[in-house]
Amino acid sequence: MEMASPETPNYRCAHFLTSASKLAQCPHDEGWEVAFAGRSNAGKSSAINTLTQNKKLARTSKTPGRTQLINFFSLSESQRLVDLPGYGFAKVPEAVKREWVKQLENYLQHRECLRGLILLMDVRRPLQEFDTMMLDWALAAGMPVRVLLTKADKLKKGPAKSTLLKVRAQLAAHDDLVSIQLFSSLKGTGLDELAKTLDAWLTDTSVLEDEEEDFSEEEPSAGL
Repeated sequence: MEMASPETPNYRCAHFLTSASKLAQCPHDEGWEVAFAGRSNAGKSSAINTLTQNKKLARTSKTPGRTQLINFFSLSESQRLVDLPGYGFAKVPEAVKREWVKQLENYLQHRECLRGLILLMDVRRPLQEFDTMMLDWALAAGMPVRVLLTKADKLKKGPAKSTLLKVRAQLAAHDDLVSIQLFSSLKGTGLDELAKTLDAWLTDTSVLEDEEEDFSEEEPSAGL
């Protein structure tokens, strides 16, 4: 089935689609998807709710790390936002954490319709172990990453800008795939920048061109 070029998404139309605990339970692997990931308490759900102007869309839990499911939100028939499980502070058995990591890796490495990763880090504690693990998986898959240094309102402008420059310097070797910005759900800082990035990823027509090329390569030669 041929996919039409997608229109610029209306994030206010976002609605819950389904949840999955593993790759096999995800929606059909087609269309355009952007995933949001971050350590527990990094402000992931707040960022999604701010973007969509729906405070109840992505649930925020007072118990960090409780959500163990991959949650899908539909923007259109072919465009989705994905809320990946938080990780970090949760008081759960080590075996459960290992399973979370396994499913996250499966999703990031094998989900064909995934166009990019929004990786959220608390601006006061960037580049923790989980963050670098997610970056490594995304880079191994050649996937673009937008880093949001969240809760920027918790720092004065000087220290926030200093952290931004420091993280950019640390990730400079990957600047072809990784971009970084400050973000605050409370103040709306960086919201326009985030939306522009998502717009580009969720309307990327190069995937359609790739599919056409693959089809032509597989088509058998006419009459021998």
